[in-house]
Amino acid sequence: MRPTRAVLTFQIITVQKILIVCIGILLCFGHLPAGAQQKTVVFCGTAENDLYPVLVSSGFTVKLVKDAAAAVEAAGIGGAILMMAEAYPARQVQVNTATLKQIQEKKIRLYIEYPAEFPGLEIGASPLRSNLERAVIAAPGLGEKLPPMTILGINDCYVMPVQQANPLMVMAKVAGFSKAAYGINDVTTWPLLVKSGNDVMVATTKLSNFATGRYGPHAAWQALWEYIVGWATRQPHIQLTRWPSTVSPAYGPHEKLPAGAREASIRRGVEWFSKGRFFIHESWQDMYLRYQGNGQKPFGPGPAQSLPVGNGSLGMLEGHASHIYHDGSQEYRYWVRADVQGEAAYALAAAGQFLKNEAVLFQQATRLIDFIFSGSNLRGGPRNNPDSASFGLIGWAVTHPHIYYGDDNARVILGVLGAAASMRSNRWNRQITEAILGNFYTTGKNGFRGGHINDSVLQSKGRSFFAQRDLVNPAPHYESWLWACYLWMYRQTGYRPLLEKARTAIHITMKGYPHEWRWTNGIQQERARMILPLAWLVRVEDTPQHREWLHLVVTQLLKNQVESGAIQEELGGAGKGRYGRTASNAAYGQHEAPVIFDNGDPVADMLYTCNFAVFSLNEAAHATGNAAYKKAVDKLSDFLVRIQAVSNRHKDLDGAWFRAFDFDRWEYWGSNADVGWGVWGTLGGWTQSWIVATLVLTSNNQSYWDITKDLKMKKHMDNVLLQFNHQ
Repeated sequence: MRPTRAVLTFQIITVQKILIVCIGILLCFGHLPAGAQQKTVVFCGTAENDLYPVLVSSGFTVKLVKDAAAAVEAAGIGGAILMMAEAYPARQVQVNTATLKQIQEKKIRLYIEYPAEFPGLEIGASPLRSNLERAVIAAPGLGEKLPPMTILGINDCYVMPVQQANPLMVMAKVAGFSKAAYGINDVTTWPLLVKSGNDVMVATTKLSNFATGRYGPHAAWQALWEYIVGWATRQPHIQLTRWPSTVSPAYGPHEKLPAGAREASIRRGVEWFSKGRFFIHESWQDMYLRYQGNGQKPFGPGPAQSLPVGNGSLGMLEGHASHIYHDGSQEYRYWVRADVQGEAAYALAAAGQFLKNEAVLFQQATRLIDFIFSGSNLRGGPRNNPDSASFGLIGWAVTHPHIYYGDDNARVILGVLGAAASMRSNRWNRQITEAILGNFYTTGKNGFRGGHINDSVLQSKGRSFFAQRDLVNPAPHYESWLWACYLWMYRQTGYRPLLEKARTAIHITMKGYPHEWRWTNGIQQERARMILPLAWLVRVEDTPQHREWLHLVVTQLLKNQVESGAIQEELGGAGKGRYGRTASNAAYGQHEAPVIFDNGDPVADMLYTCNFAVFSLNEAAHATGNAAYKKAVDKLSDFLVRIQAVSNRHKDLDGAWFRAFDFDRWEYWGSNADVGWGVWGTLGGWTQSWIVATLVLTSNNQSYWDITKDLKMKKHMDNVLLQFNHQ
């Protein structure tokens, strides 16, 4: 027998009432939270918090409130409250006992960050401040994207110290690229994220500072916040979108570069020198000198954007250190080095010619070069005395004028020559001739000069001691660009000893490749440096062997060029590396280091490899006409254009290239173990200058060898040789 319509209606109504009653009962006991079927959070903070726009764009209903009492009132039974630290790091979050009791009674899930105190947790009176420490996932259960020992970068972290047996995440100084390679058992750890009961999660720092503080990698931080918000709302599979960044690459990996992209990159690259206040101005010279000190720790906050920009006559600062402050600004290196002045002069002059901005950029370049030779101590004192053993040499830095690195001298020389050619000037030809011969006469009979020479030793032993040394040092990073200088000068003057010494050293070095090569931060940088003298050796002696050497090194370098054009870093063989894989957690951040931990880490290095490779490969392509070399140059050039930094918030970073770039994640990330020139370091010389100058060359389809051929060096050679041989 079928029920009547009236009976059916009664049954439906009865079922609905029963369900309503059941839901009410469940809500009272907290088993079916009110927020379980909707993406709703109460956000105790401001709309300027980094997380707020992420939640809104991800489809959440976000109830924005200003204090804890209002948050409890706005949250339903079983709701979710995110209580943010908006006065970080100056003030901790305060929640009174009565409010916490209400939260407990309403079965609310609470995420609170940077609290001054919290029931059940013994929190220290004042925060600790991180230095080299990073965040490390310490417990399972945070999702497949965040297994234990995952590293997350958390810059300039202020953390309230607590004791907790089973934290979800800790702060610790650990070695590794994306995983804590040696674990965390041998290091001091501080809890960053803990659970207090079933319905409270406490962060001892401001985890929501991820965009402002430039935390990375982005995907790991996104996964962490998906876990936290999913836990708070009892929705374990949420997805957050629109991940913000205040400093980003100019273009994506597959984005088609617009017409004029290289020109725009060149323009932004030289504007960076002024936007960053790297030209020292007399009005803040005292500040620069205070931070520079004796050059041992020349670090400090950057010059304010309100300060005037110098004109180059007082020199140029080195660039940024790799330390990022909690507000996303970045520490500067207040150091004035000779190589930076010469290299930056080349970039400025080349860009001035290319952009038709000679009036401004040529003057800046000229003043930097004059600063090297007459406006500072870099060529002063014994270096400017023809009777001195150090005549012609260029000091390492204004704080260390008595130290002479051959590779730094080489880049001063090549930088000044490139600038002079771009400005069609022979103004500094004599000083450059003296610099080349000063280095040549302190180079051993096999063509090797070693790492550096100290002035006191040079004055004591004399030039002939160094010229007669039976030294063999197959380390292209330190040696090879001086060989390039000798080959270039031989082309200009015909002075045959320059060719013979360079050729001898190149022969010994190539005979020992790769097993005898001494590498510094990786084998790729040695290959990148070696290409230049090999290309110019082909220019002066185009033999099958010389072309074979060049092709061998280029081919080995390009085995690691990936689809995007990036050249992947690689550690060399065991026993030959000066700064290899970080050996322990304790060693992290204690000396120079690679930006990878293991071969295979997807990182390109713009301080040691890609910057020099793009320049050298361009010279090789023009020296040989090899189409494969030219293709590699174009790919690498496009990659560098793509990864140039864009930032509206940090004007001093807009237009820069950082040292490290993760080309898989497509963001600035790597192992930040290097003591001073880490992942986020910039350098006005080594990095910025060679990239900008080479983008000019590739845009004009030119080589450095060709644009510098008309510099008139020969007229000075005989007189300078007499000065050196007279001593």
